[in-house]
Order: sequence, then C-alpha cells, then structure tokens
Amino acid sequence: MKDLHIRPGRIDELGTVEGLLREASAWLASRGIDQWQYPPHRDRIETALELGVCFLAFEEGKAIATIQVDEFADPEFWTPQDDPSRALYVHRMAVSRSASSRDVGAQLLDWAAERATSQGKRWLRLDAWKDNEGLHRYYERRRFVLLRIVDLPHRRSGALFQRRVNPA
Repeated sequence: MKDLHIRPGRIDELGTVEGLLREASAWLASRGIDQWQYPPHRDRIETALELGVCFLAFEEGKAIATIQVDEFADPEFWTPQDDPSRALYVHRMAVSRSASSRDVGAQLLDWAAERATSQGKRWLRLDAWKDNEGLHRYYERRRFVLLRIVDLPHRRSGALFQRRVNPA
C-alpha cells in the first residue's frame, strides 16, 4: 500500500471533490444503487472547504479520496439523548475507483477516528443511505455499530452508525 497523505482541501479544489463524488455516484448507479443520484451539493462542499473540514487524500500527489469530518450532527437524525457534542461526524466520503482495492476508505475512517480522539470526542458517527445494505456491512466491518434507522419520507439517508473512539 502506498503512503496516503490527508489534508484539508482548498477552495480551488472544489472541482476535485465534486469529481470524486460524481465518480462514486456513477459507480453506485452502475450497480443499481440509487444513492447519490443527484449533483453534488456544491454549496455545502464549498462551505466545508472554507471551514477546513473537507479533506482530500492523496497518493503520489494525486487526489484519490475525499471525506468531510466535522461537529455537525444533523438534528433530524441525532437527538439530544445522543449527546451530539461527544462525537465527530463523517459526511460525503468517496474513494476513486482506481484506489478502491487498497482499503483507502478504512484508512480514512481510522484517520477520522484518530481526529475525534485527539479532540476528546467519544464517538465517530455517520448517517448512511437507509437501503444500501452493502454499505451498512462495510461500516460494520470497520467497527461501526448501527444504532437505529430514522425513516423520514423526505430523506434517503438515516441509517445511524457510530464507532467508539475514546473510552472517556
């Protein structure tokens, strides 16, 4: 496995992030999965880049993945009982198909877990597409536990996962 360098994306790399997300969307569609079958949310990505919470992963100088890691707990999913401030949240993780066989996604999740630990958080959390069972199994293999599925008619996401990162 080659060395993976992860750093905050820059605003001039908006197109790179969008390209990685579009590639993931096309791959999902080719497998008959309806996840992400809409244009990337450019405004949200731009904001994340400006805030320094949208990251790019590079191998040999080429961007091969993106992940957003921040403290935003979607209030439609995470309740006060979940103690949202005790976690970091993963959004919009995508790995280029050219790097998909090298466990880059697992490396990104481990990196995000280390980030959460360094910030004194207890959990790394995410919400996944409700009906993408393959994705659910992927997260479970990476030590995430499915807490619940929030089934809102206007949201396709809602499978809530978390991974303990800090015993405190």
